[in-house]
Amino acid sequence: MTDSKPTQAISATCIAPVNIAVIKYWGKRDKKLVLPVNSSLSGTLDTKAMRSRTTIEASLLFKGHTMTLNGKEVTVNSNKRLMAVISALQKIARPKLDADGKTVIEAADWTKYGLKITSDNNFPTAAGLASSASGLACFTKCLAAVYQIPDSELTTLTGIARQGSGSACRSLHGGFVMWDMGTKADGSDSIAKQIVDESHWPDMHVLICVVSKGEKKIGSTFGMQQSVETSPLLKYRASHVVPERMEGMIKAIKAKDFNAFAKLTMCDSNQFHAVCLDTDPPLFYMNDTSHDIIDEINVFNSGKAGIRAAYTYDAGPNACIYLLKKDMDECLDMLVERFCPKDYKKEDFVYDPMGLSKFSKSNKSAAASGEGFSYAKLPDSGVKMIIVTKVGGGAKIL
Repeated sequence: MTDSKPTQAISATCIAPVNIAVIKYWGKRDKKLVLPVNSSLSGTLDTKAMRSRTTIEASLLFKGHTMTLNGKEVTVNSNKRLMAVISALQKIARPKLDADGKTVIEAADWTKYGLKITSDNNFPTAAGLASSASGLACFTKCLAAVYQIPDSELTTLTGIARQGSGSACRSLHGGFVMWDMGTKADGSDSIAKQIVDESHWPDMHVLICVVSKGEKKIGSTFGMQQSVETSPLLKYRASHVVPERMEGMIKAIKAKDFNAFAKLTMCDSNQFHAVCLDTDPPLFYMNDTSHDIIDEINVFNSGKAGIRAAYTYDAGPNACIYLLKKDMDECLDMLVERFCPKDYKKEDFVYDPMGLSKFSKSNKSAAASGEGFSYAKLPDSGVKMIIVTKVGGGAKIL
């Protein structure tokens, strides 16, 4: 045992990506452990365009845990999601060693340390852009670093992040990631697994059409529980449709077969929202602008070249469009022409911090700062902006 414990704060900072599912997660078979009714699969988006960032300080001098999210206070002790992650990580915490290999904090003593948590997103929170997934993945990875848990425990961390927000388990990995629903009652096999890393399909790009910058009226947690309780279609989807689609999607991604990938992506998005409509009372996450975007993508795909873009919608009106690099500028031009307000500069309508399109010049300063786009400047209706990004890496410690 150590004779004295350090009073200075132990800290870590992490960034984590958004992930956008191409085979959707919707519905829990166990609400407490956050165990899904079906497996799911997503693409991880590059943190250079959209990311959550968290800094955690742990100190014996802190009384309890405090947190701010985008500058607003969050009560930690009454937040079941956060406390579930904290408790699970404390159980596998490691001792902190000094430069000579001497233990300065025993693993069991981390429970005595208060936490100061500072987190922010550089994109709209709770608007259907998977902010809870990136946020809880970031929190899990960051606190694991504070608690000296090594990267070799990443698979275990996906199971812990899942308890904070189901889809968060997928944001710990880069590339394309599946969340295996598992079969065990304790949830120990309900974990995220990387199908391929971000280098596998480098031409896979993504356009995000931001239709809403505010919080959605019905949150995902409440909405999916309503679906579990009332939607016959959800039960059929989970047992008969998703298993076959998961196999097909994994095969398409490994083969870089965009046509098969796109068809499955759009079909699964459509069915997910059909489940929402099949719920009693029905859940309306998409709006007229969402439907207009689908119409434009269908027109884009109707030419001789075939399917070149795949739309998908999570629980919100914002569109995520997967497409290959060779088709991106043409699709982007079409969307800008259709949705950019007449009194708005096209260069201000597109946020491309990574320099992936011809609209990138005006956004390079934002990319350099890492602060993202000023959402306060966006128009009030229709598509508010288009974010240009690509498939990227998972959560990482800075």
